[in-house]
This record gives sequence, C-alpha cells and structure tokens, in this order.
Amino acid sequence: MPLNIKIWLKRYWHWIILITMAIIFFIGTASFNYYTQANGFIKWLSPDESSNYNFTKLYAQEGQLSFFEKYNLLSADIMHPRSYRSDLGWLKPVSFLGIILIYGKIASLTTYKVLPFLTPLFAAIGLIFYYLLIKEIFGKRNALISALLAAALPPLIYYSARSMFHNVLFVVLLIVSLYFAIIMVKTKKLASEADTIKFKLAKFLPDVYAALAGTFLGLSVITRSAELLWLIPAWLALWLFNIKKVGLIKLLIFLAFFACSLTPALYWNQILYGSPWRGGYEEMNQSISSIAGAGQAIITSGAIKNSLIQIKNKVFHFGFAPKQSFKMLYFYFAAMFYWLFWPAVFGSVWFLKKIKKWHRRHYCYLTVYTIIFFILLFYYGSWDFHDNPDPKSHTIGNSYTRYWLPIYLGAIPLASFFLVKLSNLLRKKILINGFRVLIIMVIFFISLKFVLLGSAEGLIISAKNQLASRQDLNKILNLTESNSVIITQYHDKLLFPGRKVIVGLFNDDRMTEQYAALVRYLPVYYYNFTFPEKDFNYLNEKRLVKFNLKIEMMEKVTKDFTLYRLMFVIPVPALSFPKPQAVGNPGESSTNHVSGFPPSRE
Repeated sequence: MPLNIKIWLKRYWHWIILITMAIIFFIGTASFNYYTQANGFIKWLSPDESSNYNFTKLYAQEGQLSFFEKYNLLSADIMHPRSYRSDLGWLKPVSFLGIILIYGKIASLTTYKVLPFLTPLFAAIGLIFYYLLIKEIFGKRNALISALLAAALPPLIYYSARSMFHNVLFVVLLIVSLYFAIIMVKTKKLASEADTIKFKLAKFLPDVYAALAGTFLGLSVITRSAELLWLIPAWLALWLFNIKKVGLIKLLIFLAFFACSLTPALYWNQILYGSPWRGGYEEMNQSISSIAGAGQAIITSGAIKNSLIQIKNKVFHFGFAPKQSFKMLYFYFAAMFYWLFWPAVFGSVWFLKKIKKWHRRHYCYLTVYTIIFFILLFYYGSWDFHDNPDPKSHTIGNSYTRYWLPIYLGAIPLASFFLVKLSNLLRKKILINGFRVLIIMVIFFISLKFVLLGSAEGLIISAKNQLASRQDLNKILNLTESNSVIITQYHDKLLFPGRKVIVGLFNDDRMTEQYAALVRYLPVYYYNFTFPEKDFNYLNEKRLVKFNLKIEMMEKVTKDFTLYRLMFVIPVPALSFPKPQAVGNPGESSTNHVSGFPPSRE
C-alpha cells in the first residue's frame, strides 16, 4: 500500500467508519417503507403519520394545506380521520406544520415519492452532526463511540423507519443548530491564528455560523413547537455560559435568522387557524391564551401567586405527577434500554469524580442536559399515554420513546465516557480497542434484536401487519362505492383517502343523528370488531331505531372485523347534495377541490 494512502487512512479512518455507518443506517431504516409500501400501497401505521404524509403530499403538489369536504356542512364536521380537524368543511392538519412545510418543499422540487425516505436521510446526516457536536464537548474518541451507539439506539432506528413522525426531524435540526452555535463561539480564536486570505475568510465565519444556528433552531421549533417549554431555558443557559464569546452582533444575527425561519409556519397558522400563534392542537391554543392572560395579570394587577398557579396548570395540562414520571423513566429507559441506561449512570458518576478537570464546555453540557432531562421527564412523564391498545404494555411504539429522544441522545456521551474509562483499565492498546469493539458489537446486537423483534410493535411484526392490511383494504374497497363513508374506530389511517371516513361508534346519539343525515346523501358503512348477536340485535332494536336506522352485515373481512351497511328502516328518498354556496376559508384559493381529498398528480 502506498505511503500516502496509509497516511490518509491513518488520518481519516474515523470518517470512513462514520460515513459507512451513516449509509448503513439510511439503507436499513429506509428499507422498512421500501418493503411495506411497494406497488403504490402508501399507508402508515399511525394517524399522525398518515396525516403528515397526506398534507405534505398535498402541499408539494398543490401548494395548499387544507381541502374542502362539502358533506361536513351537513354532518357537524364529523367526517375526517384522526389527526385532522374540520372547520366548516375545511379539513386541516392537527399537527405542527414544520415537517409538512420542509418535506413538502423538498418533494415539490423533486417528487412526492421521496417522502417516505426523507427522515432516514435526515437521521443519517444527523448522526454525522451528532459526532461533530460531541467531538466539540468530549473529543474525537468519545464522539465516534457515541455516534456508533446513537446509530444503534432503538428509538432513533424505529422512528426513522416510521418516517412521517416529526420527532427525529426535530432532533436532527436541533443537533445541527447546536453544532453551529458551538463552533460559532470558537471561530474567533481560530481566525486570529490564520494568515491573510484565511483570516479574511474566517472573519465572516462566526456570522455565517450564527445565521445557520438560528435558521436550524427555527426549523426545529416549527417542527415541534411544544418543545419550546425546554428549548427556551436550555438555550438561555447555553447563551449565559458563552455570553461574552457570542457578543451582540452574532446574537442579533442568530435571532434574525431564527425569526425568519419561523415565518412559513406563522404564515400558514394565520391562514389555517386565524392567528400566527395558533395551531391545530386546540388544547395548546387554549393553554397559550391562558398563559398569556396570566402573564398579563402579573404585570397589570400584581396577582403573582394565582397567575403562577394558572400558568403551572396550563403548562402541565395533563397533570404534574413526579411519581408517575419516575415510574415511566424506569419502564421506558432503565428497563427498556438497560444497556444504555446503566452505563450512562455509571458514566455520570465517573464523570462527576473528574470535576476538577472539567472545562467550561463540560459545565455547560451538564447544565443544559440537566434542564432538558428534568423538564422532559416531568412534562411527558406526567402524561398517561396508551398508544398500544393494551394499557399495561410498555413497548417502543408508545409515545414516551419518541418524546424522550433528547434524553437518550444526551445520555449516550456519558455511557461512552464510561466505556472509554473502563476499557482504559486494560492498559494494553490491543486489549483496549478489542474490548471497545466487543462491547459496541454486543450493544448493536441487543439493540437491533429489540427494535426488530422486541415487542408486538417491533419493525418486523409491524411490517407483516402492514402487508396483511393491503388485502383487507382491497376487499373493503371492492365492497363499497367510491363516494361512500365508512365509520370506524381504528382503520381511518388505512381507508382514507380512498374512502371518506368518520371516527366513531354508536354510543353517542348526537353522532348517530349525523350518521342518519348522511345516509340520505351517501352510502354509509361501519367497519369495526364483529358484533356478537346480542349486541347486533340491541343496536337494531334499541339504539338505531330511534333515528330510523338499522345495520346490515355485508361481509366478514378478517377474523375479528366485519363490514356493515347503515340503512334506513323505513326507506327515505335519497337526496343529492344541494348546489354548494361559496364557503370562505381565510387565505384559501377558490380553485380548491370541493369534495374529498385531492387526486394524486404525478
């Protein structure tokens, strides 16, 4: 081997490992959607993913973020899937708009077919920036091990494969922002050591990095605006640690580009929800209004105690339960990812013992991570999520694992620190490196086994369920008319937009009244668990007859689910929808589609 190649490999071997790992990560996570969404079967495992994908595709093709469903004017806006909302017939996203706007813009410049693979791509790039970020804090050796451990992190793999959730994109954009923020304050020192041309170039680099840091932070905020709860104190702490190095000019540049990157979401919030500060989550809108009102009360009337209590209740609108938070921490970190949790615990103890050797960056890291850890712990840990139908299950598909991605990623350098220090006890270089490689390989094996097969929501099991649902969908589509409405509880993400859907049951008379209104205009079906005979008779003889309705069994689609037809007991003449009047939606064009989801445009 030529000498120059040996020198090159010796200098850049860690980059070869890093880029190879990122490519493998991308191929591995992208293969889930490539396999499950073959031959045009683009369906998703959750309502959030389905909504994000459909609105992103709509934005890429039509430049719009809403569409009109005329029959909602007759049915009190009940006709829409989960993670959608209907306002006077206009269907809109119930989500943060960042992923829709970012991915939609990319798809508009390429093709909507790239959408399922963008999160794996961003995550692979994020691993490289994660390495660069950790290198600035703990050095090259820790950073490489940390990046390898991050590539094996089950929640990162899982939610990169489940690619239309916005958590991975949010974390990646935040990591990129943090990296540019850190090198922003280091560049001045480098510039002073540079000569003529390099000095002139380096003179502007801090301003460029400030602009990039602000831009990527803004994009992360519009991707998950709820995280401002901990982003604000964390970034405030980061700034205070570097207040002199940042200075005024870089701070103003950072804030200016941060504000500019928020404007697309603020613009669409105004159009869709009537205010730049409102979003699709009505509970969050109410919380923001209440917090703003409480803050104003503190200023105007001095009612500090009551206002602070009100703010606390609105911030923790699902309650504040420290005991449950630590219980969830056990289930979704200590027990689920024990191979990361315990090395991170021991690493933090070892790290604290070395406090006399700490630099400013170490104090800054520990302060910021502590803020993030405890806010995320108590905020999301106090919630009671049951994404899995079994409330007693603790699986990777429950929301804690994606909301706590920053906790896991922040803990990895401490686990890596422990691995490095433990391996150094072996003293001989060959034993040290061999031990590190062995431990990393074991962690990879455990992590991949868990994310693929570790629970009922593992990727392999999820892929099998997704492929099986293709046959179910085809059968339902063949049994129903193209303009039909299907009432369902779980299958809206599968049926929409092929069919209009209502998420509902027969336990609410107000909903049943709306079903009856729709039966006069459209074929209406019900798809859910098969009714036992006594429940079927009860519905027809007691609950539905009050509205002149009955259900008839069409066909058993699967072992547990059956398709029913909703009809009038005493026939009522079918009606055609009256000629629609102009229905306004602020900022919407009059050329919008008037019924149902817009057709695909290649």
